Amino acid sequence: MTRPGQGDLVRRAASAVVLAPIVLVAVWLGGPLFAGLVAVVAAIVMLEWWAVTVPRRAGRAKGLDPAATIAAVAAGAAPLAMVAAQPVVAALLLVAGAGLVALLHRDAIGGFLWPALGVAYAGIPAIALVAVRDVPGGLWFVLALMVVVWVTDSVAYFGGRAIGGAKLWPRVSPGKTWSGAICGLVGGVCAGGVVAAVAGGQVLSALAVAAVLSIVSQFGDLAESAIKRRFGVKDSGKLIPGHGGVMDRVDGLLAAAVAAGILCLAFGAVPAFAPAI
Repeated sequence: MTRPGQGDLVRRAASAVVLAPIVLVAVWLGGPLFAGLVAVVAAIVMLEWWAVTVPRRAGRAKGLDPAATIAAVAAGAAPLAMVAAQPVVAALLLVAGAGLVALLHRDAIGGFLWPALGVAYAGIPAIALVAVRDVPGGLWFVLALMVVVWVTDSVAYFGGRAIGGAKLWPRVSPGKTWSGAICGLVGGVCAGGVVAAVAGGQVLSALAVAAVLSIVSQFGDLAESAIKRRFGVKDSGKLIPGHGGVMDRVDGLLAAAVAAGILCLAFGAVPAFAPAI
C-alpha cells in the first residue's frame, strides 16, 4: 500500500469514512450482497493488476483489452459462484480465465505469467472471503479479519512515523520501518482480541490468529509494493482519493483473506472470534 503524504491524510480519512460503513454493512448482511461487493472489488483489482503489469502494445488501451475483460469477469464471477456453494465451479472459473488470458495475450511481459497470475491474485482471496463468511460463525471471523488488517495498516503507518528507525525493506518500500511493522502487529493483535471479547469468542486463540493475519497482511502489502516497483508504477490506480487504486487499499487484505481461509476451513479457527455455536 502506498504511504500517503501529509496532504493526503484528510482525503484518506474521508474515503475511509465513506467506504468503511458500506463494507461493514455488506459483511454483516452476507449472502449475495457481500459476494457481489467482493466480486466487484475482485474485478477492479484484476483490471488494476493488468494496468500495472501489462504494457501498452500497438496503441492498445490496457483497460479495454479483451483479455483484461475476460480476466476481470473470471475473477469477479468466482466469488459469486460461492454463493451457490459451488467451490469447484469457482475454481474452474479461475483456471479457465487464466488459461484464456494466456492464449489471448502471449505478448505480455513474462509471456502469459503476469496476466494469468493476476486472475489468481484477485480471485483466490475473493473465494476465500465468501467461503469464510458463509460458514457458521464466519460473520465474526470476517469482521475480525477486516478490523485486524485495517488497524495493522493504520498503526504501522503512524507508529513508524513516530518512532522511525531501521527500514523494513528499503529497496521495495522505503517508507516502511521495522518499528512500524512491530507497532502494526501489536495493534492488529489487540484489535483481534477486542473483537473476540465483544463476540464472546476464545480470546487467547484470537490473539494468536490475529497475529498470523496481521503478519500476513503486512507481507501482502510488501508484495504489492514489490510488484509495482518491478514495473515502475507508484500507484495501481486513482479510484480512491488518498489511497490510490483499489489494489493499493486491499493489498494486505487479499493476502490475509487467503490465510483466513486456510485457518478457518482447514484448522477450524472460527471459534477464535465467534461465540459458541
